[in-house]
Amino acid sequence: MNSFQTLMQQDIKNLSPEPKVMGFSGSPRKGGNSDILLSHILNGVSENRLPADSLRLADCEFQPCIGCERCRKDKICTAHVDGMSFLYPKIITSMGLVLVCPTHNYNITAWMKAFIDRLYCFYNFEKNRPSAWSSRLADQGRKAVIAAVCEQENKEDMGFTIDAMRLPLEALGYEIIGELDVLGTFAKAKVKEQTSTLIRAAELGSDLAKSIGE
Repeated sequence: MNSFQTLMQQDIKNLSPEPKVMGFSGSPRKGGNSDILLSHILNGVSENRLPADSLRLADCEFQPCIGCERCRKDKICTAHVDGMSFLYPKIITSMGLVLVCPTHNYNITAWMKAFIDRLYCFYNFEKNRPSAWSSRLADQGRKAVIAAVCEQENKEDMGFTIDAMRLPLEALGYEIIGELDVLGTFAKAKVKEQTSTLIRAAELGSDLAKSIGE
């Protein structure tokens, strides 16, 4: 393990969740519907005087999980030193998490999938097979909101998009405060014309902030 990885491990061990929210957009289209929804959700957070920050995953250079299992011992991903290495502290210290993603072929985008897979390092595994496991992020009052955008008008055409975000977050120990599925929306920034959707997005952000403040 190199000195940077050692420093990352030492720093992360000393971090704890704080009353703030981190949001991630899984869309490769800058300024598109996912980015706009994320912005409105986080505006709802900020209106409740809770710090909120965001990042487009497509702007962050990071590799997918390679299944090396080194994180079972190191307790953080040490196979890669990349953009995720700098995102881990943001995730650990944020009690609130927001994930927004468009539907790509009945599922989340490659960027969102790679991001979620790299959260695998937060699990503890026992030595038996199949391994019993637990999450180091659990029982810390963590909350999350998820949202997805789909061109088609039937929710069935969204496929696994919502589930692919909800299920991993629940396994990690997050309580899902709310979900938003936006259907029939494809053209860039089209969601700006959907006032009720944007209001709902802000409400979800407000609900998230209030749940963290309880």
